[in-house]
Amino acid sequence: MIETLLPYYRYFIALHVVFVISWMAGLFYILSLFIYHTEANDKPEPEKSTLIKQFTKMEATLWNIIATPAMVISVLAGISMLTLRPGLLQTDWMWVKLGFVVGLLIYHFICQNIVRQLKNNQFKMNSFQLRLWRELATIFMIAIVFVVILKDSLNWIYGLIGIMGVALAIMIAVKLYKNYRLKK
Repeated sequence: MIETLLPYYRYFIALHVVFVISWMAGLFYILSLFIYHTEANDKPEPEKSTLIKQFTKMEATLWNIIATPAMVISVLAGISMLTLRPGLLQTDWMWVKLGFVVGLLIYHFICQNIVRQLKNNQFKMNSFQLRLWRELATIFMIAIVFVVILKDSLNWIYGLIGIMGVALAIMIAVKLYKNYRLKK
């Protein structure tokens, strides 16, 4: 059965890539909505109520129609690829990638929890903390892409240093942006 599906392997790759892009777009956008939603809490009425109601609706729509379905299809396409080519599980790079994917899945479900919290007017993180949280998805994405593209040629020490350098640069950029916004 699997041998008859092997010619379709590239279709699963294409599906995987398209829906990973959609998933990442959903994660990036949902965090922007969380930030604006949180900042709307500081607005005067009736602007505050109007904005919070709109952000709650936008978050639910994005989460339920784009981000979560894209995550599910990404995972299913990935599982299909591994089923068709189980030898990939013999490679170190695949296990590293899967480790980062597990981290991204955990990130996804924490974001799902934030959607529920904000729907119930529970603001547990401020906009600065949410900006930092948003950048964690960027770090996962960069790590996964580099592991997949470089595979076995990846020097793990340089890769780890590079990811940590990107994370540090992102945190500095977020801090600088915060200072810039406060000066306005």
